[in-house]
Amino acid sequence: MQTKVTWRYYDVAVALFVASLLTANIIAVKLIQLGPLILPAGVVIFPVSYILGDVLTEVYGYRWARRAIWLGFVGNLVAVVAIWLAGLLPAPAFWQGQDAYNTILGFTPRLLLASFAAYLLGEFANSTVLAKMKIWTQGRHLWARTIGSTIVGQGLDSLVFILIAFGGLMAAPELGTAIVSQWIFKSAYEALATPLTYAVVNTLKRLEGVDAYDVDTDLNPFAFE
Repeated sequence: MQTKVTWRYYDVAVALFVASLLTANIIAVKLIQLGPLILPAGVVIFPVSYILGDVLTEVYGYRWARRAIWLGFVGNLVAVVAIWLAGLLPAPAFWQGQDAYNTILGFTPRLLLASFAAYLLGEFANSTVLAKMKIWTQGRHLWARTIGSTIVGQGLDSLVFILIAFGGLMAAPELGTAIVSQWIFKSAYEALATPLTYAVVNTLKRLEGVDAYDVDTDLNPFAFE
């Protein structure tokens, strides 16, 4: 008989993880310019999900991080369906905001596919690499593990999203610039946040009394245990 595991702060971390994903998707419709870089506004908060993903994997282990990733996917799916249904409902004649609603919150199937595919591939790659690197380094060099896993995860995320969402709509050089710009920005974000990641990881390990190593964990994203 398995003993039920109860964490004090796991649900808080997952709630912040899902909230960062939902917020990033909503604000991503706005473009921002940072020096020579033109990026969707979602990049301001989306890397937070990778930081929290690192924290969940590092503290609780891949199995619990996998649960959070799928909860994030379900949360995104529910939000998309709700926004879509709200857009279909008839509006009163005096309301003039339907076009603005569709512009800001409307989705195309291609963008949805790009977003969901990039999210799952990037998040699971990030968590898998971090879990494996923790074993290889015997728990040392957290900074190298978080940055290294983010470079892989964010690289795949940026590559998949840009290619699916804009492939055939942009010239190859522009596609490459968009992919590299997002990749560099998001990875740099993670690197700059390393002190915060250290603080959160060390605090949670102390409060929860856990420091998971995924030695025998099934790293299959679809292995629901």
